[in-house]
Amino acid sequence: MEISRPKSIRTILIFPWLAHGHISPFRQLAKKLSKRNIFIYFCSTPVNLSSVKPMVSLKESLCIQLVEFHLPSLPDLPSHYHTTKGLLPHLMNTLKNAFDMASHRFSEILKTLKPDLVIYDFLQPWAPKLASLQGIPAVVFLCFSAVMTSFTLHAIKNDAGGTYEHVNDLFPYPEIYLHDYERQKFVNLIENDVNGVKDKDRAHQCFEGSSEIILIKSFREIEGKFMDYLCGLLNKRMIPVGPLVRVPMEEHEKAERLMKWLEKKKPSSTVFVSFGTEYFLSPEEREEMAYGIELSMVNFIWVLRFPVGEKTNIEKELPRGFLERTGERGMVVEGWAPQVKILLNRSIAGFVSHCGWSSVMESISVVVPIIAMPMHLDQPLNARLVENIGIGIEVRRNKKGCLERKDIAKATKEVVVVEGSGGNIRRKVKEMSEIVKKKGEEEIDGVVDELVKLCGIKKTANP
Repeated sequence: MEISRPKSIRTILIFPWLAHGHISPFRQLAKKLSKRNIFIYFCSTPVNLSSVKPMVSLKESLCIQLVEFHLPSLPDLPSHYHTTKGLLPHLMNTLKNAFDMASHRFSEILKTLKPDLVIYDFLQPWAPKLASLQGIPAVVFLCFSAVMTSFTLHAIKNDAGGTYEHVNDLFPYPEIYLHDYERQKFVNLIENDVNGVKDKDRAHQCFEGSSEIILIKSFREIEGKFMDYLCGLLNKRMIPVGPLVRVPMEEHEKAERLMKWLEKKKPSSTVFVSFGTEYFLSPEEREEMAYGIELSMVNFIWVLRFPVGEKTNIEKELPRGFLERTGERGMVVEGWAPQVKILLNRSIAGFVSHCGWSSVMESISVVVPIIAMPMHLDQPLNARLVENIGIGIEVRRNKKGCLERKDIAKATKEVVVVEGSGGNIRRKVKEMSEIVKKKGEEEIDGVVDELVKLCGIKKTANP
């Protein structure tokens, strides 16, 4: 049932891609906008909304309405798989296909709710097209870094053959590059095809469909030159919305246990290890990671994730005797941990991270250096940026692109030790964090001004 609201309030429908890493920043953006006299419709699948609902306070629920977007029923994609969280990798294209198949339902939602504006993600080019048919302006919101987006678009624009052999030579900023062992994953990512449409073409159509501006989760102090370059590539203004860091929620039993354990550790003595919600370490990677942590001799909390429905035994998934040897020095938890709350704890000295963009933003905001271990997607390019601006160290891999325990231990110790490079990194992260705090809500206020102007276009189109 629709919540009653004053007719004078602007209404915006927010429509993220089904990735857990996208739901969170879209939700944070929704909360920021809802505090500025804008009513929000937050549209996603029921399984995603089930995780969003507890994050919306009673007060916020008066100006944020959750709207269910139902995907078709497919034999190998039950409703609990209508999200990327815990999704088996081979089902990703099936999920994208189901998403496309439900586009007519999005059109029906627009007709029913009649929002003033749509904010959408980079994988649904039909969203701005359907909005346009109803005279509704639409704006794409990028959860990726400007580094990743500009590097990718430049590569696509300048490599018509699709081999991307000279991708590093083409980009005007040499500090941002891909290793040889990363290039094929990059090619697979942008050349991926669903329903006869490649992901690179989906993204391009989404950019083209955006009304005048593009919102991006970042800030100019770390990505200004990449935003400017992106502006030139797309011929649209880039509007940064800031880091949109998650606010720690109420504790539950697991969180309480972890925080009690952390409180017993000395300040800046512990690392938090997590690789996001969509990447599952291979047995070989788990083994090298375990021995690397063990060799580093630092305290740790390690979040291990496995695909939904996969039966696991943590002890059996780790090297024999690892848990006994590390003892009170470490905790291994399965599935979930309160990431921001942990990173805020005084005992945390570093974040062993996959360098998903949200995790990079969170590290900067809470002043925690990064031990970068990128795995796929945008992460390698984010890791280059992290090292280049001095807020972390990337773990070196061998020529085949494999992790080795000695290099994991070396990078971890280098960041945790306060003297030398570790101290320099910590100072740089603190400097960046202070910039974010100083800017406060300025960028969101600017975003609201831009969006309200666009909301007026609908009135002109449909008087």
